[in-house]
Amino acid sequence: MAKTNAATSSSTDILLRYNNKNRNDFLFSFNSISLFNKSLPFKRPSLPPPLLSLSSSPSKPLTTRVSIAPVEYAPPAPDSFNFHQEISRLQSLRSKLAHSKTLNGKHSVLNDDSHVKRFFKIGGVSRFLDSINLTSRELFLLKCLVAAGQEHVVSLEGFELVESEAVGSVRTSVKSALYNLVEIIEGFDLSDNGNKGLERINYGVNLNDEEIKDLKKLLKSLGEVEEFYDCIGGVIGYQIMVLELLFQSTFKKQTTNWSQHIKESMECQFLEIHAPSGLDLSKNTEYASQAALWGIEGLPDLGEIYPLGGSADRLGLVDPDTGECLPAAMLPYCGRTLLEGLIRDLQAREFLYFKIYGKQCITPVAIMTSSAKNNHEHITSLCERLSWFGRGQSSFQLFEQPLVPAVSAEDGQWLVTKPFAPVCKPGGHGVIWKLAYDKGIFEWFYDHDRKGATVRQVSNVVAATDLTLLALAGIGLRHRKKLGFASCKRNSGATEGINVLIEKKNLDGQWAYGLSCIEYTEFDKFEITGSPCSTNGLQAEFPANTNILYVDLPSLELVASSNNEKSLPGMVLNTKKPIVYMDHYGNCHSVSGGRLECTMQNIADNFTNTYLSRCYKGVEDKLDTFIVYNERRRVTSSAKRKRRHSDNTLHQTPDGALLDILRNAYDLLSHCDIELPQIEGNDKYVDSGPPFLIFLHPALGPLWEVTRQKFNGGSISKGSELQIEVAEFSWRNVQLDGSLIIIAENVMGSTRMDPNGEPILQYGNRCGRCRLQNVKVVNKGINWSFGDNIYWKHDVQRFEALKVILHGNAEFEADNVTVQGNQIFEIPDGYKMKITSGDSGLQVQLNPLEQKIMDSGSWHWNYKIHGPHIRLGLVET
Repeated sequence: MAKTNAATSSSTDILLRYNNKNRNDFLFSFNSISLFNKSLPFKRPSLPPPLLSLSSSPSKPLTTRVSIAPVEYAPPAPDSFNFHQEISRLQSLRSKLAHSKTLNGKHSVLNDDSHVKRFFKIGGVSRFLDSINLTSRELFLLKCLVAAGQEHVVSLEGFELVESEAVGSVRTSVKSALYNLVEIIEGFDLSDNGNKGLERINYGVNLNDEEIKDLKKLLKSLGEVEEFYDCIGGVIGYQIMVLELLFQSTFKKQTTNWSQHIKESMECQFLEIHAPSGLDLSKNTEYASQAALWGIEGLPDLGEIYPLGGSADRLGLVDPDTGECLPAAMLPYCGRTLLEGLIRDLQAREFLYFKIYGKQCITPVAIMTSSAKNNHEHITSLCERLSWFGRGQSSFQLFEQPLVPAVSAEDGQWLVTKPFAPVCKPGGHGVIWKLAYDKGIFEWFYDHDRKGATVRQVSNVVAATDLTLLALAGIGLRHRKKLGFASCKRNSGATEGINVLIEKKNLDGQWAYGLSCIEYTEFDKFEITGSPCSTNGLQAEFPANTNILYVDLPSLELVASSNNEKSLPGMVLNTKKPIVYMDHYGNCHSVSGGRLECTMQNIADNFTNTYLSRCYKGVEDKLDTFIVYNERRRVTSSAKRKRRHSDNTLHQTPDGALLDILRNAYDLLSHCDIELPQIEGNDKYVDSGPPFLIFLHPALGPLWEVTRQKFNGGSISKGSELQIEVAEFSWRNVQLDGSLIIIAENVMGSTRMDPNGEPILQYGNRCGRCRLQNVKVVNKGINWSFGDNIYWKHDVQRFEALKVILHGNAEFEADNVTVQGNQIFEIPDGYKMKITSGDSGLQVQLNPLEQKIMDSGSWHWNYKIHGPHIRLGLVET
């Protein structure tokens, strides 16, 4: 808001501007004497328009718009915003609305609000509202908006529906003269050709099609906020929470006893946070393997939940053809979208279950979307285009989270891009639990006989590496836990939260314990610093929150249905990052502000265990919440932000995440007696590509102890590329110097039509197969000097490569052979190709498979459980 001092003596201009493409603009100006000798402290419009605009066009009726704001007037800087007074007013209003059980009753309550009274006293407002035929519900929502102090959202260009008390007092003295003039202007139209002079038109304010569309969108958005945030008071409650969080932030800067305030807000006498202890999967390997087996065994009891509604502004993803902004789920990563990567990881676990137990298992997947960047439409379209990934549409539930208004950090005022168009963003992934309850997702999971679920975010591309997810779910199911975290060492300075053990003494004298999370935006509140030398250098000491969760569905549903603040966990207002938006004039704004967000992992705050006395050691084993650890690159590495040319770090970029994928590939294969180059620190690759590319389909495992039994011996030279897209695969003493690409149409099985006519993937049926033994592959491979290579997309230029393409149930074998140069072997469905060395080079045999082995193939890996481990045996058919 502009803040300048007005001149002691000023004049008020009343302007009439006529715009027509066929003639020059003309201006009437009527100067009036100053009414007061001092400035008047009224609120200026957030988007200052012309005072009165009459626009004419051949296709649209003339539109009259009026503003009561003086032109040659600038108010002084107002006093600081009184948070306490506004919060008290809104809390009183919320209470009265809650006690009114009918819509008419709620109208009566709102009509008594001072903001609403003043709003409807403005000349032209009632006519304006009558002209757009609002329903009683829509009028109620509009009144809630006004009562929340957000009248400026419904200000038209030139028709400002905002008036302060000071302006009202000024207008009273000139009201008659001013409105007589307005009525004269409103009663005439300037004809299009200029020959008929001024013509009479309908009295009132007209909206053009775009404004009507924006108004309807605003009312829809208000309705969603009112409905979803009903547990805290709807639109009014949303604004109360915003102001309370802003006030807390202000209070923190002004008080020296913030810790006491935290204890009061958490309703406890004593509060401490400790580093949580839990199973380290990288060290206690035997128990980790057992926990992973529990996870595989329990797969039929598990669902999968993906919170994909975020706007992912930092990623800056844009459709190269249309220029449309895209959500993170559509990022093309390693040859497929991130969403495809999530489903592929899930199918790998289901394939492992099939190989062990011989049963088909299709996990139901619930996906939270939003309308940000057409997120819901893009995700739905992708699922439809890929035939719901061969899982059937009935195994998916997509539910859309509401967008919420962004506010100024100064006074909680909603930011607007144009009339009727507040800046809106998704309300954080923590809305997922209440929204899931509202949309019937829990009942849907129960209909599929599910007890628990695993949760992961789309940008984390390594979450399913090895046994992390399976062990997490296995422990949760086996020990009937309510919630579990997968965690790891935290990178200092990273924009990520920490997992903590909360210890507090409640007001009733009991001691409460539970695992939880503190978001990085809340570090200041808990006086957490990044210095390892500080008294509580928790950023370095405590583990990272990764948003990889196991959840018990009935326990979550109980909280999500509570109809109070508990169903919206971890509400925060992050104002550390500016809100950037474009107004309808094309001007870009960057404003200190935020929006009310919830954090899904803080649902854990509802699962604390209480004891009569203080617990000092080993309390974690008795809690309903738990945590497991693993190496960081096997737990989290995210493609969250777009890398810029000036960046000297690859952290949280697609480039950096790729390096962690390759480090995992090194860890996996180097234990198989395969020699390959090590990956150095990220700074080594800021200006260059990685030392190699290795992309292995997760169905080769996904447990590394399974994958390692399929690989043994050989080497992968620096600058080589290996891509294996087939699950039934054997590598024995293979030396790779160049590019080797093996792609099967039927990686894990083939699709069959179900009774509803949908293609369903049948695991293990008619898989492609590939065996390599004593093979040397030599070719020029990737052109590493090509400037347009995008390695994390797996979009590279090659000089030469060996490609094996397996159609249907095709098989490929190479034995005691050297394959040089650019070669493509494409094997048709139902055939087996075998390559050996001949007198004149390669000897190629292509034979049809016998009918009796069409489904099972000529060989397969047999999976058997041996103690806490899985043992493989190669079986010839």
